[in-house]
Amino acid sequence: MLRELFALPIPAEFKAARVCSDLSEAVPAPFRADAALLYGDEPSTKLGVIVEVQLSDDKEKRWSWLSYIANLRARDECPVCLVVICPDRATARWASRPIETGHPGLTLIPLVVGPDNTKAITDVAEAIGNIGLAAVSAITQSDHPEIAGILAALTEALDGLDPDVARGYAEYVTVALKGNAQKEMERLMATETYRYQGEYAQSLLAKGEVKSLLIFLEARGIALSNSDRERITTCGDAARLELWLERAALVSTVEELFA
Repeated sequence: MLRELFALPIPAEFKAARVCSDLSEAVPAPFRADAALLYGDEPSTKLGVIVEVQLSDDKEKRWSWLSYIANLRARDECPVCLVVICPDRATARWASRPIETGHPGLTLIPLVVGPDNTKAITDVAEAIGNIGLAAVSAITQSDHPEIAGILAALTEALDGLDPDVARGYAEYVTVALKGNAQKEMERLMATETYRYQGEYAQSLLAKGEVKSLLIFLEARGIALSNSDRERITTCGDAARLELWLERAALVSTVEELFA
């Protein structure tokens, strides 16, 4: 995704190593980025990438971003760039404004990932070819008329990855989405069609069962104590929750529900 959007000099044979994102100095207030990546392992090939996710304007960030770059550059002795992921256009426009540092010729222009430089990827082969871009595009294009097709292509493409890696992508996209787009992603994840979906799909199913059960019990006037409510909301067993939901139509007390 970084190579395609910004032509960053990241050799194809290198993988990113997750490095410490604590970019603070010993005494001053800490500066902690959302993520810090280090590509390459030789001095001539190393490249640091600071990753920030911005959901809205934050004027304080424009004062701290240069510190992130400077501290990682000094620590790992390599070039460093800043990438800001913005799900909506207004925040992307704000983040992409040049940051004047005061030093002649030293102006920071963040590399922004947003709706205007990502596209709707509805072709599975294209999603497989650049899974990182497909995942981020699903978030930045969440208001696109073809969002259902975008998410369908992404979830199918993820099936070609290691299940643990695919699950990480799926969880990241699901949490980052909102409204109807998030509901559609949850629906796709709950189908259990793909091998990476198992545990996560079960958690989504359980979440839906909990919500339905609480609504049903409230509608029937069955009182719940705090401990009863906690027992329901912390239950991750979809089969048990389904049993309780079936019983809820017949019982008159919570004791009968749990019997």
